[in-house]
Formats: sequence, C-alpha cells, structure tokens
Amino acid sequence: MTAFSILDLCPVVEGGTVSEALDATRQMAKQAEASGFTRFWLAEHHGMTGIASAATSLVISEAARATKTLRVGSGGIMLPNHSPLVIAEQFGTLEALYPGRIDLGLGRAPGTDMNTARALRRNLEAGAQTFPNDIVELQKLMDDPEEGQRLIANPGAGAKVPLYILGSSTYSAHLAAALGLPYAFASHFAPDMLFEALHIYRSNFKPSAQLEKPYVIVGVMGAMADTDDEADYHFTSALQSFVALRRNARGKTPRPVESMDGHWTEMEKMSIEHTFQFAVVGGPEKARAKMEGFIADTKADEVIISVPVHSVEARLKSVAMFGALRNELKAAA
Repeated sequence: MTAFSILDLCPVVEGGTVSEALDATRQMAKQAEASGFTRFWLAEHHGMTGIASAATSLVISEAARATKTLRVGSGGIMLPNHSPLVIAEQFGTLEALYPGRIDLGLGRAPGTDMNTARALRRNLEAGAQTFPNDIVELQKLMDDPEEGQRLIANPGAGAKVPLYILGSSTYSAHLAAALGLPYAFASHFAPDMLFEALHIYRSNFKPSAQLEKPYVIVGVMGAMADTDDEADYHFTSALQSFVALRRNARGKTPRPVESMDGHWTEMEKMSIEHTFQFAVVGGPEKARAKMEGFIADTKADEVIISVPVHSVEARLKSVAMFGALRNELKAAA
C-alpha cells in the first residue's frame, strides 16, 4: 500500500500574518496525524513573503510538539546553505526532543532568489559542488563516533536521523542511488524528468546501512473538496501563485478566484498546466481516479501532497479528505 504524507510550505496568505501561518502549520500537522498520514515535512525557503518556514528546524519542532506519533521533518533542508555540523546539531536536538519521529530530507537548490542565496551561501558554486561530500559528512556526524574522531556533533552524534535525497533532475537520482538513500522527486512542480529519474534511481540503487532496497516518494499538488468545482476554485490560489512566480512578483498566497480568465496569458496557462500535470484536484471520484493513475504509473512507495489552499479551513478539510482517500485505496488493495 502506497503511503500518504503532507508537504507543508507554511504559507502566509493574503490578509494573514506569519503568526497565523505558523498556527495553521500546527493545525495541519494535527490533522495529518488524525488522518493517518505517514509524515509531515516542511521546506526551507528564504526571502519569500508568502512562506514562513525559513527557520525550518524551528517550525519542524513546533509541528512535532503539536503531534504525538507523526513523523516530522524537512522536505527539505537545502544543505549547501549550511555547515553539515550545524544541521547535525539541529536535527540531533530534534531527535532528542522527539525520539524516532524526525526525518532529514536534503536538497541542493538555494530555495530562494540569487541575491538571498549569495547572502546565505557566500560561495554558490562551491556549495553545490560539495553537496555529495557534505551529505557523507553529515551522515558521519550523526552516526556513532569512531575512536579518535576529532569533530563531534553534540547533540547529533549517534542520533542516526534518517536521510532522504530530494531532487527534480537525474543528478539527484544518481546520487540517491549511489548513497543508498530514499529518494523524493519534486514532481509537484518539476514533472519533466520524473520517470527517467525514477528509472535511474531504481536501476542503480546500492544498498546501504540505512536502506536495503529503493524507496521512492513522489510529490503532487492537491486540493480536495465536496465537488470538482469547489476544489478547482480553491486551487486557483496555486495557479495565481505560479503566475506571479513566473513574473518575478512573489507575494503571499492569493485568495481564490472564480475564474483564471484575465489572470494569466495563454502561454502562462499552457506552461502552468504542464507544471501541474500530476496535480490531484477534485471531488472524491475525480481525485481518486487521478491519484490511482499516478500511483500506478510511478509505482511509488509514498506520495507526498502539498495543499496550496488559501483558506485554513478548506486546507484542513482537504487533508482530511486525502486521508479518507488513502483509507479507501488501502481497503481496496
């Protein structure tokens, strides 16, 4: 049975505040746990007025504190932005606070615009090039210390927080396979290389101390409601956000609109509909058909769902409905 999880971007919505966004994330985590999801991940972004998860480890801690059994982690930490030692200490602390519940998903993109990336990384080229070595160093820092090891993460040493490689290209597939780590593909916003990357990962996977066989997580954007029209209405917030992104006019998550007519050009419409080709948007029947097809095509071990909906109430209802869909698919399996 394919597991279901939630990717939360801690969105700051039009008319809302950062404090309200963080409270919504706590509510989302509780709803995910109540609905039977496997994990709840938060993503590192910087310099974006519409995303409140820049201090990602702090927000992860809040989501974990609001729940009891749900796995909570990063989807992902952009490792080139940080020293491996700092991340080992942060996630070692999280593991000590919430034993057996913390995940560490890692990516190599900056998660921001280039000016902010320079302020974070200082040396952009070196950060991306050293990504594989930084992962190996991070693993060592969170493993049991060896005799004579000079650099110790405390907290962190012995935490053995499970690592996941995130990506949207074939580079990440090769890396995850070589390191023997679970692989999460960002098909919710980068669909083009999905099937090629999954083939590379599965074909080249080498077992590791963490993982014996390939484990694939695939991302989808999603919005469920009682009717197809209602789901489509709520999803216009995501469509508008991506129009703004393409126009380099990032802002808070916009309120939904009855129609996208006049909000995008024909070229923008074609581009964004291509980007969201795997999105699961609709009432129960339409959403089930789309999700079943996506799982059958990818043979994924897990689907992680991002719910880019303006209304907190509609977002929570959508999560609950995806949980019910998971239960239906499980019963039918």
